[in-house]
Amino acid sequence: MNNSANNKAKSYAIIGFGKIGQALAKAFARKGIEVSVATTRDPENFAAEAAAIGNGIIPATLADAAKAGVIFLAVRFESHPDVAKALPNWQGKIIVDVTNAYGVPPEKLGGLPSAKFVAQAFTGGKLVKGFNHLGAAILDQEPAVNGGRRVVFLASDDEGATAEIAVLAEELGFAPVKLGRLSEGGLLVQAHGNTWGQLIFQDLIKFKKS
Repeated sequence: MNNSANNKAKSYAIIGFGKIGQALAKAFARKGIEVSVATTRDPENFAAEAAAIGNGIIPATLADAAKAGVIFLAVRFESHPDVAKALPNWQGKIIVDVTNAYGVPPEKLGGLPSAKFVAQAFTGGKLVKGFNHLGAAILDQEPAVNGGRRVVFLASDDEGATAEIAVLAEELGFAPVKLGRLSEGGLLVQAHGNTWGQLIFQDLIKFKKS
């Protein structure tokens, strides 16, 4: 296990265990960071897939996964209200919104950025939009590429939450790039209606300055 102070202080969970959820789990497994994984199904139904990824990938119920300090929301956009019902209050928790609202009419979002709409469901939580701009096949890969690191974009209205997820992204081997607030840079990594944000699907590699 990774024994850094940050990992001792925080617990992690991934809710949603489709292609994106499994790709995220692999990123944790590569670095030996324990993470719970959950769906609305009984954990026994996906225990074999979790075990195949690594010993530190822990199948959990939705209720148990929601106890983590940092939660990756890797479900279909339409399913996020069901996840939010797992707790009456998400105070003190960081929710990393990995959903994409492609195909959802803008009027259903009440004119809000998709991440702000999601944030409304998680009362008291601090939402960070991130890890959603890469397709599952890319996110599944080792983030170290030709001496550089694969970029993940982060946007949030809470600078402290952004900073914390940026540290985690680096521990997972990615290069975090902060985009600012959800209604600003966050629009570059959101989808709604039949449009994709300008940075979605942009697979960028960041290299250290010589």
